[in-house]
Amino acid sequence: MIFQRIVEIRKNIQEICVRTRRDAQDIKIIAVTKYTDIRSAREAIEAGIEDIGENRVQDAAEKFQALQSQGLSFRRHMIGHLQTNKVKQAVELFDMIQSVDSLKVAREIDKHAAKLKKIMDVLVQVNSSAEEQKSGVSPEDALRLLNDISVFEHIRVRGLMTIGPLTEDRAQIGKCFQKMNGLFKEAKECFKEHPRMCFDELSMGMTQDYDLAVEHGATMVRIGSAIFQRSKE
Repeated sequence: MIFQRIVEIRKNIQEICVRTRRDAQDIKIIAVTKYTDIRSAREAIEAGIEDIGENRVQDAAEKFQALQSQGLSFRRHMIGHLQTNKVKQAVELFDMIQSVDSLKVAREIDKHAAKLKKIMDVLVQVNSSAEEQKSGVSPEDALRLLNDISVFEHIRVRGLMTIGPLTEDRAQIGKCFQKMNGLFKEAKECFKEHPRMCFDELSMGMTQDYDLAVEHGATMVRIGSAIFQRSKE
C-alpha cells in the first residue's frame, strides 16, 4: 500500500535525523508521479504527501488539473529539464521550478513571471557528478550563475538541486552530496544580504540514495518508485 510505504520512508528519515541530530520536520518528501496514475497520486496526497514532482510540463498539466478538480491541495514542483519553449506554461503551472540550469532559462522565467506579477521560486540545478548525460551547471560555475540570476526581480532562489551519480558506490554518492552541502552553505553565505536569494532548500536524493542525501543535509528528497513501486522514477 502507498500509505504504508510512505510511513516506512518517514520512519527511515526520522531514524537518520535522530542519528545526525536533525529535525525530520525540516525534510520534505517530493512524491515523483512521472510513472504513476491519478489514482495513485491521489492516494499519496491523502496519505499526507504535500509536495508532488513532475518531470514534464505537459504531463503535469493533465495530472495537476485532475487532482485539483478532486479538491486536493499540494505544492507543485518541476523537477525535470526545462526547455525555454516550455517556460511560460511552467511558470503558470508550478509553485517551484527545481531545474534552473542556465541564465537563458532564468531570463525566460523572469520574463513570464513578471507578466503574471508573480515571484517564481526556483532551485538552481548543479551537475555535481560531472556526468555528461545530466543537466545542470558545474559546481565551479554555480556561484557565477547564481550571481547572474540574482538581478532578476521576479525570481526567488530558494537553494540548489542535484541528482546523485549513477553508481552503486555509496561512498561516491555520499561524497557528491557532501560536496553539494558545502556549495549550498557557501552560496548561502555569499548571498545572505540578498532579499531574493534565500537558500533554505537543498534538494537531493531519490529512492536509491535518499538516506545518504538526508545524512548530508538535504531538505527535499525526490522519491518515486519507493512510494509507487515502479522500476524507474
